[in-house]
Amino acid sequence: MAFLQRLVPAGLAGWAALVLVPGTARAGEIVVFAAASLTDSLQEIARVYGRQSGEKVALNFGPSSTLARQIGEGAPADIFFSADEAQMDSLEKRGLIVKETRRNRLSNSLVIVVAVDSKLAVASAKDLTQGAVKRIALADPRIVPAGIYSKEYLEKLGLWTAISPKVVPTDNVRAALAAVESGNVEAGMVYKTDAAISRKVKIACAVPPAEGPAIVYPMALVKESKDPASARKFLDYLVSPEAGRVFEKYGFLNAK
Repeated sequence: MAFLQRLVPAGLAGWAALVLVPGTARAGEIVVFAAASLTDSLQEIARVYGRQSGEKVALNFGPSSTLARQIGEGAPADIFFSADEAQMDSLEKRGLIVKETRRNRLSNSLVIVVAVDSKLAVASAKDLTQGAVKRIALADPRIVPAGIYSKEYLEKLGLWTAISPKVVPTDNVRAALAAVESGNVEAGMVYKTDAAISRKVKIACAVPPAEGPAIVYPMALVKESKDPASARKFLDYLVSPEAGRVFEKYGFLNAK
């Protein structure tokens, strides 16, 4: 499991950060590659599942695009839980997931956040074009789902051309949140679930789900899983009412 034991930030060497629940990664564990926005909810779910089942779960978080690439390169994953369908589609087309296990599990929405002590008035996305907003943190809009969704929304409003010169791209949505928390940027666009976990930012403007892009989190068994039976049981648990309550607590919606 050497691939999973390198704790190198994704932006430096293309590796996602690893969180183990519980213990350290080794043979016999269920290895889940999951979008960074799922960090808190999946950590809680994996802890409960581990206590109930005796199974060990290793959680590898990062940008869905990076995780999909790693799986394509042979990373030892059992489950892929993506923040968008495009990354899952790419693996499915290559025959790298078990198609019949694929399921759209969650949905989310976008918000514009500013530092909790910010005096900026941002009542709508259009306000991001004002001169007082010089830098806007987005997960990389070229490859990271949260950034792609944000760009799609701003393009729909006809604002992307004006806003794009201000964009500071980050490795993932949690990094965009951190940039706002630190004061390095005036504003950021992140998932509503990410904003909800931070005490250092406030939601300046929420994008109504009906007006924003359709945000979907699909999950599936990886074809080369070393323990498909255990992985399938965990996939089943992820759609259970018990897991659903945890996702709901962190602000996620059920996928339609």
